[in-house]
Amino acid sequence: MNNVIEINGITKKYKDFTLGEVHAVVPCGFATALIGANGAGKTTLIDILCGVTSKTDGEAVCFGDITDTDNDKLRDRIGYCSSSNFFPLDWTLKKIADSMEIGFNNFDRQRFAELCKRFKLGDPTEKKQKKLLKLSDGNKMRAYLAAVLARDTELLVLDEPASTLDPLARDMLCDLFREYLSERDGERSVLFSTHNIADMEFATDYAIFMSNGKVIEQGFVEDLKEKYILVHGDAENADRARPFMISFSGGRTGFEGIALAENADILRTYDTAVETPTLQQLSIGILRKAEEDDK
Repeated sequence: MNNVIEINGITKKYKDFTLGEVHAVVPCGFATALIGANGAGKTTLIDILCGVTSKTDGEAVCFGDITDTDNDKLRDRIGYCSSSNFFPLDWTLKKIADSMEIGFNNFDRQRFAELCKRFKLGDPTEKKQKKLLKLSDGNKMRAYLAAVLARDTELLVLDEPASTLDPLARDMLCDLFREYLSERDGERSVLFSTHNIADMEFATDYAIFMSNGKVIEQGFVEDLKEKYILVHGDAENADRARPFMISFSGGRTGFEGIALAENADILRTYDTAVETPTLQQLSIGILRKAEEDDK
């Protein structure tokens, strides 16, 4: 199985927003980031894949032969977590563990306690516990992640898991992704959405870029870094370099942007510096180009 999810023409039509048609793959054995600005359609797509929201058209095939509508076959194999109010706010860690144990055969209560300790949330067996309502947004997300990571699943699907976490917790989340993927030697996968990839680049193997409800680019990160280049130059050469760049920002002293690697040689003739972009720089360039095209 090369792809854990194959998305074939999925659409969702709302009054003021249309998702798709979305065609994309999530490769098996890797961490895939769904990258886009707020409102790009990331949450809608994730909710469709996990059966939270219905779709208008199209299909997703999971694990090689299971469609996205067959929730009974997917239930124990996918660990899903939304970004807000995943559990009732009057629940405690113990209540979360109780409900997850009832709801899923593959929930490990001891593993949940270990993750709560690792996330510095406290002991879920203690009598006196804070309700989720009393926790910070970051600690709520830590509790949600501890619950989903305590299940023995094959695929994690997480909506903006890092958005409310502090930098240290994001680094810990990257480590947890790597641990999760390594435990089954290529049989586990992760799909997570984000609008800011900076702190999650270490945990990202494959990237899917979305803008205005559509997939605009996708590929393994290392391949994308060979396809695109980061270009710097002096302001006096900006006008000559700009036609060969897909995104561009400039000022009085210089310019910077993303270009296709196939244009590297001609851009160097304009006395520019050509570098390998970070995933964050690549994201900004690709998404900025998409916004300009939509105007």
